[in-house]
Amino acid sequence: MSHSDSVKLQSTGLRGVSVGHWSDHAARTGCTVLILPEGTVASREVRGGAPATRDLDALAPDKAVTSTDAVVLTGGSAFGLAAADGVMRFLEAAGRGVPTPGGRVPIVPTLALFDLGIGDASVRPGADNAFTAAQAASGPEFEVGQIGAGSGALTSWWRGRDAARPGGLRYAETTLGEVVVGAWCAVNAFGDIDHGGDAEVDLSAVADLAPPFDFDSERTHTTIGAVVTNARLDKTACYVMAQGAHDGLSRALTPPHTRYDGDAFIAAATCEVPADVDTVRLMALDAVSRAIRSAGTRPV
Repeated sequence: MSHSDSVKLQSTGLRGVSVGHWSDHAARTGCTVLILPEGTVASREVRGGAPATRDLDALAPDKAVTSTDAVVLTGGSAFGLAAADGVMRFLEAAGRGVPTPGGRVPIVPTLALFDLGIGDASVRPGADNAFTAAQAASGPEFEVGQIGAGSGALTSWWRGRDAARPGGLRYAETTLGEVVVGAWCAVNAFGDIDHGGDAEVDLSAVADLAPPFDFDSERTHTTIGAVVTNARLDKTACYVMAQGAHDGLSRALTPPHTRYDGDAFIAAATCEVPADVDTVRLMALDAVSRAIRSAGTRPV
């Protein structure tokens, strides 16, 4: 599967949100940066058992931070979290961030997936790479597929490396009246993509594992993402939206949220349009499930 065959252009209806990528296609890793409008509010939820995250505690509803400047999705496992430094440098130069006596401090929550060993494990997204991705973020159009944080992302790891299927960075958008919810998902799941046609869970892959769910295996898993809405929400409502994002993941992946996935979502609101939080949560569920299901189903 060539790079050109696995990447396509999409656009978002979310005003002021821009997306940039840095990718090393030979090493099969990269990072994706979402630059958010000023005044964006965000929260988060982690349900996977093996997360790699940065600055998520500040997004808890009871914490003092009230705005978020950007979101980074990255490969490289915990090493890739250093990519956030480059985005902070980019935003500091742009005058973004929380005012402090020492200058503005950008708020850049970051989520990482495990793609080490898919290509060259010595290559991990770093600060300069993410700075390049932030510079590339402009306008409503962006690429999806095996690019950015999804460069080395595959699915169906529980069936073995030879049966892995394309995952990548995916996007879907749900609109109801003036309200828009967009979901960016880097799909690198232990389980299969569930397209909604099976009445029963397929346990054949579990039966073939020896022992089942062995944490000493490759550990090359995790689905991470960001859901962004133009709805007017506070941090608590964004937390509820993040829960809806995970509900969408649970519909689209089998099994979801294993102890070997670091499944996590950041949910952000640009606060333009009045909306009911439960409606936005349902829209997040829909957008995430469709984003994940848009990933490939054929073995790579």
